[in-house]
Amino acid sequence: MANGLTRFGNDLYTGERSVPFIPMRRIWLTIGAVLMLLAIAVPFIRGGGNPADGFNFGIEFRGGSQFTVSAASSTNPSVAEDAVHSVVAAVGVHVTTVGTDGVRVQTDQLTDPQTQDVAAALKKAYDTETVTSSFIGPTWGADITRQALIGLAVFLSLALILMAIYFRTWKMSLAAILSLIHDLVITIGVYAATGFEITPAAVIGFLTILGFSLYDTVVVFDKIRENTSEQGDESTRTFAETVNLAVNQTLVRSINTGVVAALPVAAILFIGSFVLGADTLRDISLALLVGTVIGTYSTPFIASPLYVMFRQGEAKVAARDKRTLTLRAKSAVSA
Repeated sequence: MANGLTRFGNDLYTGERSVPFIPMRRIWLTIGAVLMLLAIAVPFIRGGGNPADGFNFGIEFRGGSQFTVSAASSTNPSVAEDAVHSVVAAVGVHVTTVGTDGVRVQTDQLTDPQTQDVAAALKKAYDTETVTSSFIGPTWGADITRQALIGLAVFLSLALILMAIYFRTWKMSLAAILSLIHDLVITIGVYAATGFEITPAAVIGFLTILGFSLYDTVVVFDKIRENTSEQGDESTRTFAETVNLAVNQTLVRSINTGVVAALPVAAILFIGSFVLGADTLRDISLALLVGTVIGTYSTPFIASPLYVMFRQGEAKVAARDKRTLTLRAKSAVSA
C-alpha cells in the first residue's frame, strides 16, 4: 500500500501520470461558478427573498436575552423551552447543553420583569439555584460584522499587492484572490444551507481559513513559476501542460497538508460538540473544517486554471505554444 502511494506520487512528479486539472479547466471552473451561485442563492431561498433571514445568526448578532443554568438536575432542552413559554408564550427559544450539567438558554429580548420570571421558572424546572441572566444588544454584533468586513478588505488588498510583488505578475495574484473569494462564499453558503449558527467564533474561523487557503495556493503557484520560468523555446510542453505538471507535482503535498490540518480540527469539533458542549470550540472548528476542505480543493481546481486562463491569450505564450506544437507534429511525422 505504502509503496503504491509512493509510486503514484513519483509518477505524478515525473509526469508519467497526470490529473487533468488544466486540460479540463472549463469543467472545473464551471463547477466552481455553479457552486458559488448556489451558495449565494441559498440564503435568498431560505430567507424568502431576504438573505439576512437565510442565516442562523447567533444571539451576538441578533440580540436577545441569555440564561445560563448550572448544576441542573437534567439537561433536557424541552424542560427549558416549557419553562420559558410558561412565562412568555410567543418568544423564540434556543437551548444548548453546556458540559454535563449545564444548559444555555437564549431567547428574544425580554423585559426586566420577564427576565426575572424566566430565571425563576428555570430554577424551579431544573431544581437549581444557579441561574444567571444577561442581555446582549444587536449593536455589538453589528460592530463585529463591520470590523470583520474591514479586516477582510485589508487582508485581501494586502495579499493582492504582496503576491503581485512576489510573483512579479498581477495575474497570479488575481487568480489567488478570486480563489479565496470562492472559498469564502462557498463556506458561508454551507452555513446557510445547513443552518449552522453564525457566531463571532465562526467569523474568526471564516477569516482564518483564508490564511490556510492562501498558503496552499502560494506553494503551488511557486512551483508553477519555477516550471514556467525554466520553459525555453525548445520546451516539449505547452504553457498549460507545464502548469498542469506543476500542480500534479504538488498534489500529494497539498493533500497531506489538508489532511493534517483537517484531522485535529475535526477532533476539536467532536470534543467541542459532543464531549465538552463548548459552543465556541464547535463554532470555530466547524468553520475551519469546512474551509480547510474547500481550500484544499480550490487551489488545483480553481486558482491554477484561472491563472492559465489569464495568461493563455498573451502573445508570447501563444507563440511558444504554437512552436511547441509544431515541433511535436514534426517529431511525430518523422517517427
